[in-house]
Amino acid sequence: MSGTAGGPVRTAAVVGAGTIGLAWTTLFLAHGLDVRVNSRRADAERAVREGVGLFAPTLPGGPADPAELLERVTVEPDVAKAVAGADVVQENLREDLAEKRKLFAGIEHIAPGHALLLSSTSSLRTDDIGADMADPGRLLIGHPFNPAHLIPLVEIIPGTRTDPDAVTRALDFYRSLGKTPVAVRGPVTGTVANRLQSALFREAVHLVLDGVLTVDELDAVVTGSIGLRWAAVGPFRAFHLGGGPGGLRRMLEAVGPRMAAEWQHLGTPELDGPAVELLVEQAEDAFGRGAGAYERLAAERDARQLALLASLGRLGPESSS
Repeated sequence: MSGTAGGPVRTAAVVGAGTIGLAWTTLFLAHGLDVRVNSRRADAERAVREGVGLFAPTLPGGPADPAELLERVTVEPDVAKAVAGADVVQENLREDLAEKRKLFAGIEHIAPGHALLLSSTSSLRTDDIGADMADPGRLLIGHPFNPAHLIPLVEIIPGTRTDPDAVTRALDFYRSLGKTPVAVRGPVTGTVANRLQSALFREAVHLVLDGVLTVDELDAVVTGSIGLRWAAVGPFRAFHLGGGPGGLRRMLEAVGPRMAAEWQHLGTPELDGPAVELLVEQAEDAFGRGAGAYERLAAERDARQLALLASLGRLGPESSS
């Protein structure tokens, strides 16, 4: 597997053994990498076994035997030992700037000079994370969309001091994993996909809190309409087609003013205590609660997403002309 100036990527260090870290671990293993998982969790060994067991059946290239994958993983509580000799470091710690800043300032002198240093952060900026590094030229955000082992998108966000070659190498690395990486052109607070998701979720929360629909009914609206549409073509192409032969220009001329006026009526809900309780109660009533609920829901989600990806893949890539 190619991806770095130092030659093939053979070893990856995964820092953090939460949901994202375990999904990355499974994907890296499935693509033949040796993986060192660094975690301070007392149950890290068990978490890795269970995480690989959960994600291995729904890998995009087909199910893998968890036992075989686990033969190439090492749980290493010492972060210096985990990153020493690694070709790629994928960090997945909690969204704590001080913690991430300290981590990268320390490991830049231990990881090989050719190693890409990648953060899965969803809200922090590359320049802020690398502020204490002597040379942040190989530091980038490589943010997946959950579930990280399955959804194709990875947003690559460089900092102002990131070496352009590191961006190219990161794109090549994620492509070698079967991902669809997109390099963001400028600094942005949060990631693009999360900003879009947050905008839709804000209005969804508003509608539920306003009593228009329940949580379950709101999900049915999305999966039965815009979710299907955007999975196939995306919002801009959808509106371009919505304008008929006149395309996006015709669409915006026809409905643009009305749409802009409707933006003024979108909700701005507060996620305070009562709101959270109402949303959680409805979600647990609709989706289940208790032991095994998460595993069941995750397996159902991944199976559906695999089926959707397979169907879209059979149609071939979208035309750009």
